[in-house]
Amino acid sequence: MEEEQRPGGEKIPAAAGRSIIRAALEYIGELIRVVVISLAIILPIRYFLVQPFYVKGASMEPNFYDHEYLIIDELSYRLREPRRGEIVVFRYPADPAQFFIKRIVGLPGETVEIQNSALKIKNAQYPEGVVFTEDYLDSGAVIYGNFSVALGNGEYYLLGDNRSSSLDSRQFGPVAKQLLIGRAWIRGWPLDKVTRFIAPLYVEKEN
Repeated sequence: MEEEQRPGGEKIPAAAGRSIIRAALEYIGELIRVVVISLAIILPIRYFLVQPFYVKGASMEPNFYDHEYLIIDELSYRLREPRRGEIVVFRYPADPAQFFIKRIVGLPGETVEIQNSALKIKNAQYPEGVVFTEDYLDSGAVIYGNFSVALGNGEYYLLGDNRSSSLDSRQFGPVAKQLLIGRAWIRGWPLDKVTRFIAPLYVEKEN
């Protein structure tokens, strides 16, 4: 019977040695299959369905703070149109390599007016304009600027929740839909602030 020499002089049958090698190769093959299947599942989710986002800066306070970790839903906007009040991550129009986070306040076809710290929306339902409640803002929040902007097809007006300290559509104008990456879905960090986000309910503000 064939034998193989182990280190140290101990001899083992050749068949047993081949069996060990075969088992090792099967284990490696199974490990490779698991990795390939895992990547086939994870990569499409990561690149087409959800992705992480790290908040930087104070432009979305008091609702989002520096160093918070969000999960962004990239799928919804492939199936439906963005909605007023949703928090979106998008490519900065002046430098698409940068990513910003803001809130949608104006929709395609609407006119957004900012006058005397009041945000007014004009559309088919409210041709004379309407001021909505924005309960997510700090009381006494000031909206700097006085102007009127008409939004075209596929254009959205985005503002930071920290209206007095935010680089947003007041400076860089409306944002095209193709620049929207997705909506903030879940706050995953810090753990004591884990939240799932939904669009707020807007009602007409009383005069």
